[in-house]
Amino acid sequence: MMVSLTREPYPSRELPEPMLLRRREPVLWNDGPGPDWLPPDALERYEQDGFLVLPALLTAEEVALLQREMTALLERFAGSDSASLIREPGSDAVRSIFALPAVSEVFARLARHPKLLGFAEHVLGSQAYLHQSRLNYKPGLAGKEFYWHSDFETWHVEDGMPAMRALSCSVLLTENTEFNGPLFVIPGSHRTYVGCVGSTPEDNYKSSLMTQTVGTPAPESLSLLADQAGGLAAVKGPPGTVLFFDSNLLHGSTGNISPYARANVFMVYNSVENRLGPPQHGLRPRPEHIAHRRQVEVLRHLHEG
Repeated sequence: MMVSLTREPYPSRELPEPMLLRRREPVLWNDGPGPDWLPPDALERYEQDGFLVLPALLTAEEVALLQREMTALLERFAGSDSASLIREPGSDAVRSIFALPAVSEVFARLARHPKLLGFAEHVLGSQAYLHQSRLNYKPGLAGKEFYWHSDFETWHVEDGMPAMRALSCSVLLTENTEFNGPLFVIPGSHRTYVGCVGSTPEDNYKSSLMTQTVGTPAPESLSLLADQAGGLAAVKGPPGTVLFFDSNLLHGSTGNISPYARANVFMVYNSVENRLGPPQHGLRPRPEHIAHRRQVEVLRHLHEG
């Protein structure tokens, strides 16, 4: 594996061989104490592992509202040809619905939930906006896998995100078990940037959001980082569980061959000081519903109006 000789801090694609680089930015941009509702060691675990799982963070009433809205959106988009809708490869089953605040006031309010937004603002050390949001459905017997990847690698190359100053928040809307394709992560992998080989086709998002083959780490990179971590971790839990994870954490999931659906909300909080620049390699920016460039309003907590 090669060492970077370029001025680009996080090169990827267009490389002759895989590259491993130490991240330049802190994981926590705020040295102060976290929100008082967090467990005492939560921020330490997030900094060390790159992710944090918080069971029952949302109330039963909040979860029920989100589940009703999830079902309503699935019915609403089932026959749609909207660009915001991604279907499972080789199937009519809904895989993802993007740009949630534009289609749902319920999910727009979720992004401003004081606990979710408060955690993001603390970790990022700034106000935040939504870089991306989507509902990920993984229907029983039909949901396909998401291959191993770092979101930041994609966002840096294809969206022009400058730095690792973003985090993802996933709210579990169904039971996530070992059987229905839960998220897998490599603990600690957020501290290493994995540059990938291979060029990026124009409009790569049209296929990558169904089956990702570009911007995926080499097998030797995955093996090395998994061995360093002492193995993998699976994110499991009942509805209302919330997962926060660093933008550079390597993650993926298997297909769902169980008869039980898996559905999660996925929201990306980006620092207002980390807005997108030009993509790398002369690529065209991805559409607004996938990576916000214009809709970058600062998120306000629900109680702030």
